[in-house]
Amino acid sequence: MKQSIFGRMAQLAKANINSLLDQAEDPQKMLDQMVRDYTNNIAEAESAVAQTIGNLRMLQDDYNEDVKNAQDWGRKALAASRKADEYRSKGDVTDAEKFDNLAKVALQRQMSAENEAKAAEPSIASQTEVVDKLKHGLDQMKGKLNELTSKRNELVARSKTAAAQSQVHDALKSIDFMDPTSEVGRFEEKIRREEAKVRGQQELAASSLDAQFNSLEDLGEQTEIEARLAALKSGGSPAAIGAGEGRPAGSTVDEADFDKL
Repeated sequence: MKQSIFGRMAQLAKANINSLLDQAEDPQKMLDQMVRDYTNNIAEAESAVAQTIGNLRMLQDDYNEDVKNAQDWGRKALAASRKADEYRSKGDVTDAEKFDNLAKVALQRQMSAENEAKAAEPSIASQTEVVDKLKHGLDQMKGKLNELTSKRNELVARSKTAAAQSQVHDALKSIDFMDPTSEVGRFEEKIRREEAKVRGQQELAASSLDAQFNSLEDLGEQTEIEARLAALKSGGSPAAIGAGEGRPAGSTVDEADFDKL
């Protein structure tokens, strides 16, 4: 299990995020999935590393215990040997032999403890190397996870910014006054047509009034002519007839006609 975790950690730690993103159809979804995968693998790796460290600490505890036992048995062997020498110096051979035998037992146990400690040293060294590599790999994975998280957050922020810009662009386009297909353009065109219609009506009305006034002027002139003609026929005085100097407008009688009269 430890080797499997270690191999997976090494593979994930060496992953080229930018290269993976270039190949992804949906980079954001891929980053989300990678963040989840890294998080899960980191949790699994932490558990494996913790177990490996725990095993190493147990080996070290056993090693330290063996070393301590070897030292204790060494002191006991030395104490028994000195006691044997003390009895021997007194001529007590029996007790001297007894303590020498105890010293030998202590030395035997000292050697056993030392052998156990030496036997544990290769395992401790190996486990220490594995733990160091696992810790390093775990740190790399955490660094990659931070990189992934930053990439994902950056991508999400850029995506939101692009979407906001697109919305603003669409909004500006929808209120473009120069766009003849927009609602504003159609409304403006409608107003222009109504204004043109009013101008036409005003022009038509003015033309009709001019014609009416011209008719009134013609009617007034004809009325005056008729009045003067009636005055002539009734023998009216020339003064009354000539109240207005000049010939009436529109008269076609010339001087020769008057000479004939």
